[in-house]
Amino acid sequence: MTTTTDDAVELSVSGMTCAACATRIERKLNKVDGVRATVNYATERAIVHVPQGMRTDDVVQVVRDAGYDASVAGHDREQARDTVAGLRHRLVVAAVLAIPLGNLSISLALVPALRFAGWEALCVLLALPVVTYSAWPFHRAALRNLRHGASSMDTLVSLGVLASFGWALWSLVTGSSGPGYWLGFGVTADGADAVYLDVAAGVTTFLLAGRYFELRSRRSAVGLLTALAGIAAKDARVLRDGVETTVPAARVLVGDLLVVRPGEALPADGVVTEGYSAIDTASMTGEPVPVEVGPGDQVTGGTLNSAGRLVVRATAVGANTQLAQMRALAEQAAERKAAVQRLVDRVCAVFVPVVLVLSALTLAGWLLTDHSTREAFTAAVAVLIIACPCALGLATPTALMVGVARAAQLGILVKGPEALEATRAVDTVVLDKTGTVTTGRMEVTRTRSFADVDEQAVLRWAGGVEAASEHPIGVAIAAACADVPAVTGFEALVGAGARGEVEGALVVVGSAELMARWDIAVPSTAAGWLSGLGPATGVLVARGGEVVGGIALRDTVRPSARGAIARLHSLGLRTVLLTGDHEAVARAVAAEIGVGDVIANVRPADKVAAVERLRAQGRHVAMVGDGINDGPALAAADLGMAIAHGSDIAAQAADVILVRDDLDAVADAVLLAGRTLATIRGNLLWAFGYNAAALPLAAFGLLNPLIAGAAMSLSSVLVVANSLRLRNQLGNRTDAVTDL
Repeated sequence: MTTTTDDAVELSVSGMTCAACATRIERKLNKVDGVRATVNYATERAIVHVPQGMRTDDVVQVVRDAGYDASVAGHDREQARDTVAGLRHRLVVAAVLAIPLGNLSISLALVPALRFAGWEALCVLLALPVVTYSAWPFHRAALRNLRHGASSMDTLVSLGVLASFGWALWSLVTGSSGPGYWLGFGVTADGADAVYLDVAAGVTTFLLAGRYFELRSRRSAVGLLTALAGIAAKDARVLRDGVETTVPAARVLVGDLLVVRPGEALPADGVVTEGYSAIDTASMTGEPVPVEVGPGDQVTGGTLNSAGRLVVRATAVGANTQLAQMRALAEQAAERKAAVQRLVDRVCAVFVPVVLVLSALTLAGWLLTDHSTREAFTAAVAVLIIACPCALGLATPTALMVGVARAAQLGILVKGPEALEATRAVDTVVLDKTGTVTTGRMEVTRTRSFADVDEQAVLRWAGGVEAASEHPIGVAIAAACADVPAVTGFEALVGAGARGEVEGALVVVGSAELMARWDIAVPSTAAGWLSGLGPATGVLVARGGEVVGGIALRDTVRPSARGAIARLHSLGLRTVLLTGDHEAVARAVAAEIGVGDVIANVRPADKVAAVERLRAQGRHVAMVGDGINDGPALAAADLGMAIAHGSDIAAQAADVILVRDDLDAVADAVLLAGRTLATIRGNLLWAFGYNAAALPLAAFGLLNPLIAGAAMSLSSVLVVANSLRLRNQLGNRTDAVTDL
């Protein structure tokens, strides 16, 4: 790329294995004159402000010189797929070869009677692809760290794998294995060094599995940003001098007149100057009922024009639109994720250099005290092997995988360790209304007659007209009618309702304003009934020029909502209902389900602000939502939970996806994630404690490499066993899962 720019450039960065990598790249970029850069490890993105006269290629080269790779975001999808696929292939090779190697090396090394000619060569051949090809990501990261005078867990993994493999290879090839090792109950036979091949392959396989699942989890963070960008209109029809001209949406200017036809997305925020229509605002507000708009009404870019032709004067374009601000908010919120992994990286930053120094001092100390080279090397290798962080690497991924499997049985999908870390201190649960607490579908709640006709007749006539409508209210009325009569001369009345001839008479269904437009008098009883509906939506039904009845509709509350809220309260959690709906509707729903705090009439950016205000008060917030508009708020919360039947963007932004169509899953998710996090912390405590106790024994020669390898394996087994206890959490509730 040879273009020159003075704007911010978004790069996709590959090769980062920990938060320290992001810091290192950011430091390298900011050392370049005129460059300002921020690097996000969670999303693998870098935002770089390039000065005038500098090529984007030059910035990319800075990243590559630091030992990583970069490309302009949007051009990296194939590269991302290749990275994940390559890691998966390495993992498959390691797993396929490590299993027979483990059986062979242990049984043949310890039981001479089972050995056959060339068994050592077979073990080496099985181990060689694992410790070279499969373990290459660890070796490459260790070499990169060495270039910059740094170290990480990758450094210790690489050294441990190479040392154990090298020692076994040296012993088997040269025959220098010696008379055997004391195991506490006897002495092994000559050639027992081969067991180190199993250690090398096992460490590689387990840690590679953890790296693979971590990478897949981090890739999902980028999906939110891509999905939000996908909502925006790509082109716009600009009306200039009475002529419509199609231009890229990026070239729309403030003040331009935009023509938006039915079925098209609005390319910018603006004000309607001409036309009437119903705007589907689900992408921005999550509300199921389209908003009727006309001249003077505000509209938002990214929403969908459902019916008539509109002319809109643009008031906000580009980065100033609500949709662009949602994307920016989501990206900013992602930067404070992955605290569990940062904890491991911080400890390893100290632990790894200490182990390397201790291993070198052990080798020197034994040589300076007149011990043989073999004895000195044995002790030094024992230090590396006993310290090789297999249990440390397994602590998070094993607990996560078992916890995720158990959660899946409960209808809960947990994306990664950041969700578990976030539950540690969650004390407030914020719930979106539409589609989360409610079903998101309009339903008829009651019918009223204002004339000498049966209520069922009112519903029947209205159902006949609305059977031809695609409006959510019309669909709900038609669905509530058991016997739908035929309609002729149907006409959708944009922004008001519909009409048609049913059973020989003209039937009009719609608002009081529609009745006035058609010179149909609205009796006082009907007007009073409409004003007293509260959270429900009311439509009037007129037949033969007379209002004969009314129909009330409402977005129904989920049956599980009240019990789920009570359960959350029993856990000591505060609940808040957050919605873009009207105050009266929101408070009615909150009273019905037992939520005390309500925040209503909020736009998407206001939802993020509401979450941030709660966090500023010291609250640790879990956000539950389902709509596109909830995406940034889900990302901004300490813990984001998305309802699976909602939008893809909400699912991308969330840390937890609730597959089960039951709000009890929220409490289950909080409990299970908290217990999984506790298990991870217990695993980490054991892994570090084990190393702290075992390292001095290895350094003083009290642990030979074989015992060190066995102890390291035992440590890993204990970590895995502790993680497996999560399978029994929350009892036997798999029968509650109906949607998996």
